[in-house]
Amino acid sequence: MVITVKDYKQIRQMYLSGMSQREIARQLHISRNTVAKYCEGYVVPWERKVPERESSILTDEVVAFIQACLDEDKRENLKKQRHTAKRIYDRLVSEKGFAGGESTVRRKVSEMRGAKPQVFVPLEFSPGEAMQIDWGEATVYLRGEKTVINLFCARLCSSCAPTVFAYRRQNQESFLEAFVRTFRFFGGVPEKVIFDNAKVAVKDGFGAHAKKQDGYTALSAHYGFDALFCNPAEGHEKGLVEGLVGWARRNTLVPVPRVSSLEELNLLLKRRCLEYRNHKITGRPATVGEMFEKEQQSLRMLPGYEFETAKCSNVRVSTFATARFDTNDYSVPVSYCGSNVSVKGYAEKVDIYSKGRLIASHERCFKRHTPTYNLEHYLPILEQRGRAIFNAAPVRRNLPPEFLEWLTSHSTDHKELIQLLRDCVEYGWKNVWENNVIANPQPAITDIVTISPVNLGKYDLLTSRKVGVQHVG
Repeated sequence: MVITVKDYKQIRQMYLSGMSQREIARQLHISRNTVAKYCEGYVVPWERKVPERESSILTDEVVAFIQACLDEDKRENLKKQRHTAKRIYDRLVSEKGFAGGESTVRRKVSEMRGAKPQVFVPLEFSPGEAMQIDWGEATVYLRGEKTVINLFCARLCSSCAPTVFAYRRQNQESFLEAFVRTFRFFGGVPEKVIFDNAKVAVKDGFGAHAKKQDGYTALSAHYGFDALFCNPAEGHEKGLVEGLVGWARRNTLVPVPRVSSLEELNLLLKRRCLEYRNHKITGRPATVGEMFEKEQQSLRMLPGYEFETAKCSNVRVSTFATARFDTNDYSVPVSYCGSNVSVKGYAEKVDIYSKGRLIASHERCFKRHTPTYNLEHYLPILEQRGRAIFNAAPVRRNLPPEFLEWLTSHSTDHKELIQLLRDCVEYGWKNVWENNVIANPQPAITDIVTISPVNLGKYDLLTSRKVGVQHVG
């Protein structure tokens, strides 16, 4: 029987009033053993002793066998091929002649697997002392297509002021560019940056023995901060930014945003990070924004020259008027065929220079061996080679099939066709299509011509002027 606090009170009061245990049991309909247990106040119902579950059946040999199974799982490190409690019990029965129950083994396995609670030291940072960074993933609709993007998250450790940037890839160009944008956003540089051992930052080793990638080494030297790395599997060492990754997903990307570009998404993330400055963290003396204003004064000044984050190379323009970067070909104006150009690959774009002058800029392609053509670059040669227009890759890759079909049936003159292509470059093919259809609608039937079946073939049914035909016998 379960004794409640109310029952316990009645037992104690009746006993203290001089009533016998037998009479108390009779009146309360409780066993005399229970009354005897609680009447003198040595035992209370809200503190129950947990019975010892150690059994003589769990000998040292059995416990050692269970520990050996768990150690084997740890060595193999196969998450989907580990000993279950039942598997250990079955092995004990078959290999050790174990005569105990399965539940006994289950309790012991659970006890031995239970990790000791970790103890963490609460940390406190001075203004401008440190910043934590991390990468995370999220899903958005980019130009209508469901896309997994990478979130670069940074947080100052004293004020907890955050910033988040979205990229399509987690590569070194994105990593370095995100740092430059972060320092620009905060208006200064902290003394230390704490990160994990991701390959975009670490060439070899880990933690205190990590060797930085060359680009990260140059970046830290230019901005004058110390790059620190966490120990493996110790995410709590950058717990502030670990929480920021989840916060960005839950508070900015729910519901899943639909954006036309990463710039639009980054504006959304920036606005949400600025709004967070109005938040007051429990236990902090002021809002995040007020603490950030104080911390910003302690940040180190930005260098006069902004760090170059691009991956650079020098290449020769091919006979197809393309320059290669990272296995992909990007077009340049045809006049540069055979020239040597400089290619700068940034996180989200590729710029091409000739003698220091920008001659082409493209959105970076992350596929492999995929050409990217700008229609404008090929107009001079298409003007000379009109028969190649409808088979030219720059035309087919920039104009949809339905628009090309419309061009085929509505532009018989070569000069007119070239002009329409120029208009597509300047105004966009949708505007060209809509404006021509609206501005030049098909004329109504204006003439009624009576012809006989004999001379029907004399009339062109595809003529631009619709002709009404009245058949006669």
